[in-house]
Amino acid sequence: MRHLVKGRKLGRTASHRKATLMALSVGLIKNERIVTTLAKAKALRGYVEPIINRSKQDSTHNRSYVFRHLRDKEATTRLFDEIAPMVEDRAGGYTRIIKLGVRLGDGAEKAMIELVDFNDEKPDVPGKKKRRTRRGRAGSGGKKTARGSGRAAESKKEKSGETGEAAAKAAPKKADKEQAKPKAAATEPEKKPSDAESGAIKQAQPETPESKEKKTAEKESKEPAAKPSEKDSKDTAAKSDKAEQKNESAPENKAEESSAGKDEDAGDAKSSAEKKEKSDDADSDKTDKDK
Repeated sequence: MRHLVKGRKLGRTASHRKATLMALSVGLIKNERIVTTLAKAKALRGYVEPIINRSKQDSTHNRSYVFRHLRDKEATTRLFDEIAPMVEDRAGGYTRIIKLGVRLGDGAEKAMIELVDFNDEKPDVPGKKKRRTRRGRAGSGGKKTARGSGRAAESKKEKSGETGEAAAKAAPKKADKEQAKPKAAATEPEKKPSDAESGAIKQAQPETPESKEKKTAEKESKEPAAKPSEKDSKDTAAKSDKAEQKNESAPENKAEESSAGKDEDAGDAKSSAEKKEKSDDADSDKTDKDK
């Protein structure tokens, strides 16, 4: 029996246990929070808290004491320069242990140990889910029925989930088929009914006044347009001849008009010249008389 046996062996020898606690304390001082097993966290708390308590008084003796238990210069300087001023007003309890559940590999209990003054926010701890129990009817028969109904409900849920998955998988296939159908219909040419089939269909359908009107309209459209009468043709021919004659005579008339205009201009020039000669003769006669 382990009555009055102090400390945890942690499945290690004395030297191995001392090296483990030393390494864990250095990691805690540098990172301010580490995750390990619950047994190691509890053993580390009793090892590191006296060291933190020594760092409150900065002296050569205390620095040598801390370095002898840590064997790390960076951790020693950080403990005296940064952590000691933060925990100066605290009388004890410099660390906090938080349980994190069971480890999957070997089933060991995990825990997180951290410095209280550097970590105020609590980590997200996965809590255990409470099982919901259904109360059956009074007596043992009620429990059995409740269990049976629960199993039946679970089986129904599983079946419904399977059917829902199958429907979800089949839905895109149906959509693809529906999209392919109109494409195939568009590519295939439409088959026209034969003459015999169309005639049989027409004979089977009774004639209505609307169908009669359609038939007459179709006949009129098929008949060629009425030929123009002889009188109309003669009139059109005469009109075209007159238009041609006008077009032919137009340049001749223009030439005659231009030649007539030229003759008139020449006559006017001659008359003006004769008038000038006469006036010159009259002037010369007057001068002779005066002399």
